[in-house]
Amino acid sequence: MNWSDYDAALFDLDGVLTPTAEVHMRAWNRMFSEYLDGRGVADRYTSADYFAHIDGKPRFDGVRDLLASRAISLPEGTPDDAPEEETVGGLGNRKNAVFSAILHDEGVEPYPASVRLLDHLAQEGTAMAVVSSSRNAATVLAAAGLAHRFPVVVDGVVAVREGLDGKPSPATYLRAAELLGVAAARSVVFEDALSGVASGRAGAFGLVVGVDRGVGAQPLLDEGADLVVNELDELIPDPVHRRVASTA
Repeated sequence: MNWSDYDAALFDLDGVLTPTAEVHMRAWNRMFSEYLDGRGVADRYTSADYFAHIDGKPRFDGVRDLLASRAISLPEGTPDDAPEEETVGGLGNRKNAVFSAILHDEGVEPYPASVRLLDHLAQEGTAMAVVSSSRNAATVLAAAGLAHRFPVVVDGVVAVREGLDGKPSPATYLRAAELLGVAAARSVVFEDALSGVASGRAGAFGLVVGVDRGVGAQPLLDEGADLVVNELDELIPDPVHRRVASTA
């Protein structure tokens, strides 16, 4: 990969830079399993529900879509509803309370391969931003020791404040590129979620990289990824090949 073709790298957070996607999956599983069981819903929550209805979306959109898949309609409530309230806002905050407890108890370490790519891009002078649907992005970045690497973070808090549509809309990625002062066509999007890949494709970014953390390479390609990797350091040019090319 020739990084001189691009000026910016825009990273989703959970599942791309940190393994917090697994924490989110566990938190959603615990919250919805208990909720659906409590209502006597026969169609129980599974990991397939996470990828189909929740992955990559703003928290309350995930609640709404999962409930719709079970033909359950709840009052919308507000984003400030207490976790025990049976509203979209309440369930979203119930999930967040579970997530925060797991993160506090277990901490989080970034993927080593992702850090290697960040180091390489810093040496290249590539501008970098985080674009996450999560309202916990700042907390996760700080816990993972990555906060200082990203001058621009467009997360769920920013999206609400600025009225930006969540993924699969390209709005948050386009805003990050704008804040970095880089055209979308000169920016690379990194995503492990189908909705995030769709947002990268919809924004006409220069390159959309799918990161396969379990959803599968083919679905990521079908959604619009230009290429799929298992680890981000696969995108660091081989230094031996670079030396050969420079002397050819």
